[in-house]
Amino acid sequence: MSQDIHPVWLITGCSTGFGRELAKLTIARGWPTIVTARDKARVADLVAGHEANALAVDLDVTDPAQISAVVKAAQDRFGRIDVLVNNAGYGYQSTIEEGDDKEIREQFEANVFGLFAMTRAVLPGMRERRRGHVINITSVAGFMGFPASGYYAASKHAVEGMSDALAAEGAPLGIKVTCVEPGPFRTDWAGRSLRQTESKIADYAETAAARMRQTSGYSGQQPGDPIRAGEAIIAIAEAENAPRHLVLGEFGYNAVTGKLRERLAIVEEWKDTSLGADFPKA
Repeated sequence: MSQDIHPVWLITGCSTGFGRELAKLTIARGWPTIVTARDKARVADLVAGHEANALAVDLDVTDPAQISAVVKAAQDRFGRIDVLVNNAGYGYQSTIEEGDDKEIREQFEANVFGLFAMTRAVLPGMRERRRGHVINITSVAGFMGFPASGYYAASKHAVEGMSDALAAEGAPLGIKVTCVEPGPFRTDWAGRSLRQTESKIADYAETAAARMRQTSGYSGQQPGDPIRAGEAIIAIAEAENAPRHLVLGEFGYNAVTGKLRERLAIVEEWKDTSLGADFPKA
């Protein structure tokens, strides 16, 4: 069957977690898939035996030259990119007060600026063909901040804001945008993909420091199934009316809906003050 009838997927961050499980699913379906990792040797097993429809490429999303090379490789091999999944990134935990400037900036380089650059590189082809789907893996933290995760949440909020604007700009051009917001999933995020700056201030012992200890010991016990998450991502990519948001997992659903209700209630409570900030109507 011709590859032209199948969607071409480009997935970043495929060495572990969501990216890896999603790539397994798309490759198994026979869909053309570009799988990426900082070291493509770590994803060579995904491609083995599927060389006709899968391509492994080195990609550090903070390296503009590698971004350009990946997009060119995808276009040379498959002719286009239909679905971009921005999954590469990692977590960082600290108190706000004790956050390390270098760690914060590196977090934003990967989670925000790298994702922005990857998206910009793929958009011209999608715009030209008047179709495409950008899927950004954010987090429940894209809706709210938790103790110890303020800077991580800020990076995910930034992606959510960009995605809102891209959705408005891309809709008339046939380009869809979805943010996938997982809660706790059984990946190695807490083991391999999490950096921490230890809190040494006693005042944060029962908030941020307690949550950092909990997170470190939680790996392997999370309720979310990354394979089912991959299947959910495929479902939205195949949907005619793809959602702007896809929250994954019971924890995520309850946390996000609760936060949105709380936020709306506060906005409504202060409605008169909000409206009173305008110049009086003549």
